[in-house]
Amino acid sequence: MKIIDIYARIKKDLNYLEKELLKSVHSDHPELRETSSHLLKAGGKRLRPVFVLLAGQFGDYDLDKLKYIAIPMELIHMASLVHDDVIDDADTRRGQLTVKSKWDNRIAMYTGDYIFAKAIGVATQLSNPTIHQIMSKAIVELCIGEMEQIRYFFHTGQTLRNYLLRIKRKTALLIAISCQLGAIASGVPETISNRLYLYGYNVGMAFQIRDDLLDITGTEKELGKPPGSDVKQGNITLPILCALREDKLRAPLLEELNRIRAAEGQTDVSRFLDIVRGSEGVRQAEELASRYIDRAIQALGPLPEIQAKKDLIRVAHFVGNRSY
Repeated sequence: MKIIDIYARIKKDLNYLEKELLKSVHSDHPELRETSSHLLKAGGKRLRPVFVLLAGQFGDYDLDKLKYIAIPMELIHMASLVHDDVIDDADTRRGQLTVKSKWDNRIAMYTGDYIFAKAIGVATQLSNPTIHQIMSKAIVELCIGEMEQIRYFFHTGQTLRNYLLRIKRKTALLIAISCQLGAIASGVPETISNRLYLYGYNVGMAFQIRDDLLDITGTEKELGKPPGSDVKQGNITLPILCALREDKLRAPLLEELNRIRAAEGQTDVSRFLDIVRGSEGVRQAEELASRYIDRAIQALGPLPEIQAKKDLIRVAHFVGNRSY
């Protein structure tokens, strides 16, 4: 079964959630209504809602409850992307103009804030305080991760631990709690929701490593934006960190990074990308992503043998091997 088959199996529920997503960001203010729906209309994999729905199948599956988890998870993700594009000075995402590019930075920042607020508002429809505590803590950690990323821009002395903690906060945690909260909202035992959290955490770590790899090895057509966007704004990702450890490559890479930094990212980065692509950094990052996928699948081991478990395993393999 391919990833598209999994989406097809839950297509009806995903289509319902898509309509609810657009409703959730509706505003009487015309410009805010347009900006907040802009990125949603550009589409996306909707992985976080998929994880919520699949995790919910381990308990009492009720879309009328799960939507109050799935929609906030996607909205939090979307809000962070709107803010990211301001920080990264990104003109395109998913082949479409970003909010900051189509409007401006100030409009984008308030749009992101608005979407965050809407996410919290949707989640209040569930009365379980544990859900709200987990969700609010994740938003705090996400903000810390973003701040840490800025702090480490062009910081070539950062450790692997710095990088892993950052991507946990920025990406993995939201995927982890999508699985965990989908399970909690469906009334599963804590042992199962904890297993699903571990699965989501490991898939999320692999997802971000894969994202960082694609920014090095992908094409603009695959990515919906130019490759090398990360390094242009100073983000030192795993394949770059690994390449910097190679004695023969460190000096030319540092020279290129200094040039890119001096140009404030407004320069060609093709030589830098060529050096990293020819390093061991790409292979080492791919190996670590694969280890996270293996751990994710292992976390599912004791769970009931239902279709959702098989689907989660296939989603994990998709994340580990994706090229877009």
